[in-house]
Amino acid sequence: MARDAAQIAQDHSALLGSVSVITNVIDDSNEFCNDLDLAGKKERVARSNGYLVHMKALDDWGSESFTAIDAAISAANTFANS
Repeated sequence: MARDAAQIAQDHSALLGSVSVITNVIDDSNEFCNDLDLAGKKERVARSNGYLVHMKALDDWGSESFTAIDAAISAANTFANS
């Protein structure tokens, strides 16, 4: 199924939402997901990371930037192995 430009933009925005989740879960200086223990945080990060990796693999992104997405994937992988 080919995505149109509006769908690509919406999907990219959703990816950036997952970047925010990963960044905020990893950052202990805020209250986001502080009700979770380390294992729970790793699970939450892994779910968001899986979504990023899956969606990034699509080949019709055009000129959308993946700088923040790539950084979040890297941070999630590092966090998972900590």
